[in-house]
Amino acid sequence: MENKKFDYTKISDECIKCGKCKPVCTIFNINQDETTSPRGFIDLLGAYDRGELELDTTAKDIFESCFLCTNCVEACPNDLPTDMIIEQVRNDIRKKFGIAWYKRAFFFLLRHRKIMDIMAKMGWVFQTCGIKINEQKQSATLRINLPIEMIKDRSLPYADRISFLNKHKEYISTTNAQNLIKSNYKLPKKKVAIFIGCMGNYSYTNTGEALLKILDKLGLEVMIPKKQLCCSAPAYFTGDFDTVDYLVKKNIKYFEKFIDEVDAIIVPEATCSAMINIDWAHYLHDQEEWKQRALKIAPKVHMATKWLENNTNLAQLLEEANTTFDDVVTYHDPCHAKKMQGVHKEPRALLSKNYEIKEMSDSNRCCGFGGITMQSNKYAYSKKAGLPKAAMIKETKANIVSAECSACRMQITNSLHNANVENVVFKNPIELIADALESK
Repeated sequence: MENKKFDYTKISDECIKCGKCKPVCTIFNINQDETTSPRGFIDLLGAYDRGELELDTTAKDIFESCFLCTNCVEACPNDLPTDMIIEQVRNDIRKKFGIAWYKRAFFFLLRHRKIMDIMAKMGWVFQTCGIKINEQKQSATLRINLPIEMIKDRSLPYADRISFLNKHKEYISTTNAQNLIKSNYKLPKKKVAIFIGCMGNYSYTNTGEALLKILDKLGLEVMIPKKQLCCSAPAYFTGDFDTVDYLVKKNIKYFEKFIDEVDAIIVPEATCSAMINIDWAHYLHDQEEWKQRALKIAPKVHMATKWLENNTNLAQLLEEANTTFDDVVTYHDPCHAKKMQGVHKEPRALLSKNYEIKEMSDSNRCCGFGGITMQSNKYAYSKKAGLPKAAMIKETKANIVSAECSACRMQITNSLHNANVENVVFKNPIELIADALESK
């Protein structure tokens, strides 16, 4: 393997002596196959590195079965980076076997925002012909139930009429900020940029709208970087490092133009935040100059709830709203939030001001999204991984499940649909917080 970051053999020797990761491994819990447990993955990777294992279709199938949920990393006493090792070998798989046409088409759209905008708008125009939309749940099902496993009787997100980035101008002087200026009030010296994420931009646009309402109440100056591209997570988890390289470097060069002008880049998406904050530098491990540029940006990138809780008076405003909703909320911890970024207390602290929170039995369990491959040709695994999460949510008797992640939103909404749990809706915590502020 070229420019490898990891000593697979050393890691393999350390790993196979243990086994603490197996009980928390998402794929192992589904198939109980030692080969697709974390130490099974690493043992095979060690053999591959030593030239003892051919990267054939069987090995490809095994390495593509990991959800990259990082549960094993959290449980590992030696902090072995199983997820990053698998991400690296998936690039080798891509080089040897290529990538399915529909994935290549999707990654092409991620590189070209304007073409994606046109495709999304066309999708919005024609989508009602082929799908039944549930606006309350922001999901849709096919009008004709095609006998294809990955779309059969499935609940999926749909495109909004106008993307979030196209709805707003780049610089927003919020209403409260303007009022404070008129009253000669000294403004807080805070200006934030929003990185919205692809699903928040095209499908779950109410998350961005809710974030703008919160920032307006706080009187902060807002920048919406119009030329932001995908964070590259879908391509990274699939092994398309050519697309990753393009997106990461384009974004870095663009962010460098305004990074010193803002106090933070806030992201209402766990996966996007983790990708920019952590995985950009991991990907660039063998490109030192670019790695240092990524590391300079990372400290200003924060998940929205964490930054709002720690750097504004939002908690005070929520208390002053003096509103308690009848809704009961159960909170799911996205893999890329709690395990990768340590964000789990902040959204709960903010939500608890106005909502009753009922914890599910295992909020840390992966919902089963797993990336593009898991959602397409390995959807059967994703479906099985999602049903236990749906059962936990149902058990709480909550009517809202929340998580700061659109990938989790898509997966959990579909899992609730598969489990026939109809009385629960998914909302990003940012939406719930905005609702509480508006009730003041």
